[in-house]
Amino acid sequence: MAVPVVDPERYADQLEAKRQRITAQFARFAPPELEVHASPPSHYRMRCEFRLWHEGDDLFYAMFEVDPEDPKKKTVVRLDDFPVASRRINALMPALLDAIRDEPLLRRKLFQVEFLTTLSGEALLTLIYHRPLDEAWEAEARRLQETLGVMIIGRSRKQRLVLERDHVWERLTVEGRDFVYQQVENSFTQPNAEICRAMLGWARDVTRGSQARDLVELYCGNGNFTIALAENFRRVLATEISRTSVASARINLEANGIANASVGRMSAEEFSAALKGDKGGRRVTEMGLADYDFSTVLVDPPRAGLDEASCDQLSGYERIVYISCNPDTLEQNLERLCRTHRIRRMALFDQFPWTHHCECGVLLERIDD
Repeated sequence: MAVPVVDPERYADQLEAKRQRITAQFARFAPPELEVHASPPSHYRMRCEFRLWHEGDDLFYAMFEVDPEDPKKKTVVRLDDFPVASRRINALMPALLDAIRDEPLLRRKLFQVEFLTTLSGEALLTLIYHRPLDEAWEAEARRLQETLGVMIIGRSRKQRLVLERDHVWERLTVEGRDFVYQQVENSFTQPNAEICRAMLGWARDVTRGSQARDLVELYCGNGNFTIALAENFRRVLATEISRTSVASARINLEANGIANASVGRMSAEEFSAALKGDKGGRRVTEMGLADYDFSTVLVDPPRAGLDEASCDQLSGYERIVYISCNPDTLEQNLERLCRTHRIRRMALFDQFPWTHHCECGVLLERIDD
């Protein structure tokens, strides 16, 4: 990956360029004016991973620049700080190196470090090694954990040693409401916490006034949207394929006192089949689909977007809230969805400043016959 060049004075220009690009790309769908949500221009990313580079006695963090003409050719880029990352990560980067530089048990064959932080100040560090970890390593790591004021996990081949816990707790305030989220190590979470708050606020706004009917959510992850939207609906049924994310989502529902939502482990494709009556079994029975009256569907798919069958299934709902991390696959899906629905709201969320990536939100409403 290319290492982003952060220049806060140019932030407005790079955001405007994205606004123009997205506006032009989707103009043929005749959306209303694009709503633009800016990120903090620096220190916005709450999780990062770095290679740890050893050169004699020296030790530093590294990323790789890939040669666009020869993808196999990579250049090591030394990172003494990383303005993209949260201030907590930037403070921990040198502190960790100073603490382990002269400690062979902690330093030897350490090749990668992953940081997971929160707006509330929690930090979880995963240290990844090319050697087995033993009791002596664990004793030193516990001292390091106390010195840095963090939680530590050690990983190596077929090993995962959790010294305290394998997650952090994030607290996001949205429209004056506090929501708490368990975020598990090595599991997907929204990387830009401030933009995540903006996305949750936007999704709450576009689904307001829906308490009489139900929401179904595909690709719910750890319940990020599920929890924030639950009070806008009578009931919520969310689905997700990852076991880790489903477990975390259920914990998050309980932690937030959400009683009108449930999470089922099922892929979007399986769920579409279940809704059509083409799939049965215990998990489908437990969902109690006949008890729901879905008016709205929320999808937050991976970069590949939705397949044709999923788009066809979505077209049956009165409202679609589509959160996309890839405008190109969103554009392809809208070709199908706009046969039956019209775009009522569209937003750009600058999840990844200083890159070409854009996150979009679209509200579609079914066209009356």
